Amino acid sequence: MNNNDILRRIRYTFDLNDNKMMETFALGGYEATRPEISDWLKKDDHPEQKSLYDKSLAHFLNGFIVKNRGKKEGVVMVAEKTLNNNLILRKLKIALNLQAEDMIAVLGLADLYISKHELSAFFRKPTQKHYRMCKDQFLRNFLHGLQLKHRPKSE
Repeated sequence: MNNNDILRRIRYTFDLNDNKMMETFALGGYEATRPEISDWLKKDDHPEQKSLYDKSLAHFLNGFIVKNRGKKEGVVMVAEKTLNNNLILRKLKIALNLQAEDMIAVLGLADLYISKHELSAFFRKPTQKHYRMCKDQFLRNFLHGLQLKHRPKSE
């Protein structure tokens, strides 16, 4: 999954308009402009679409954490220069204050069933024996589950 797609899915799932997006970036320490956000959110095949770099997505996710959980005193959030799916998953877990059971339930909404032990492997240090890389399909299913939870289809 590319960063632009992740940003689009989060925006849709949590119904964030441009002002809320700019506010979230600002909370993460980056002053994003409306045209910048517009270019990042364009479809992949649009000629004016710009790639969202890892550091910018990290600023957004840090802002999302601050927006949902509040700012911790004495802690300065630093945006990572490179992100992987494991870090993105961890930041979403923190921002939404999800426990393992909550994440398993969200994944269940997307018809993906996983044990607590399998889930915890994504949050281990990469040097740890039972560490597991979070693949694009897993992150996609998690984001889809969040969408089903926070924006259910109206019938």
